[in-house]
Amino acid sequence: MGAGPRIGIFDSGIGGLTIAAAVRRTLPSEHLVYFGDNAHVPYGERTSGEILALSTAITEALLDKGCRSIVIACNTASNAALSPLRERFPHTPFVGMEPAVKPAVEHTRTGVVGVLATKATVEGRSMAAIVERFAKGVEVIQQACPGLAQRIDNGDFDTVETEVLLRNWIEPMLERGIDALVLGCTHYPLVRPLIERIAGPGVRVIEPSAAIARRLAQLLADHGLTAPPEAPGRLECFTSGDPERFHAVLGRLGLRADAVKHGLWLPDGSLSLP
Repeated sequence: MGAGPRIGIFDSGIGGLTIAAAVRRTLPSEHLVYFGDNAHVPYGERTSGEILALSTAITEALLDKGCRSIVIACNTASNAALSPLRERFPHTPFVGMEPAVKPAVEHTRTGVVGVLATKATVEGRSMAAIVERFAKGVEVIQQACPGLAQRIDNGDFDTVETEVLLRNWIEPMLERGIDALVLGCTHYPLVRPLIERIAGPGVRVIEPSAAIARRLAQLLADHGLTAPPEAPGRLECFTSGDPERFHAVLGRLGLRADAVKHGLWLPDGSLSLP
């Protein structure tokens, strides 16, 4: 698979590919190994214990593939597993996700911002801490979106049903005066055109992929893990779901990868990546 350290990226499904795309743009010489756990999507409706067990097994599998840094490209998994994983793997740099509330607060002129996220993210401790830290004097309307990540994972990017769901969540926020809308799940940028159409030109839609890529670049430099600029860069993809469906999303994001391979969950709870 070539020499040099690799960057592991994982999500509950295809959503983290939005982060992988930003990393490819920012760090084109890096070798990325992506795992989408489509067999267990959505993480947002699982318990913290389940998410931590899955995230730990995925991290171990990515380390076995030669990854020396890990991006948890999932807000729900970051909330449940980032701190425990850092404790368990102290020599591995991790980058986690958090809803981009800070830039939304900096942008707002109405003093009201919205957040679309999974139920687990909305109810998580880290979300409450972020709002407490960054949103003083600003109203943050948090909306859980049950079923949306699963719908996106199934390829329902621009269907009538998806639009109805989004309108039911976004239009009440518009009535309350939001002028910034945070996408608090990495799946949601895949329906960003639909979200922007519903929200209208007066609402800035914010997601953190570019900021995550910049943070990763700095972390790699700090740890001496940056690939040489002449390296060709690669993207390897694995999924515990349907490789053909997964491959179709790569083109939507302008990504090119080797053949998408199937990752197998074993009876003992470990993950095998071929």
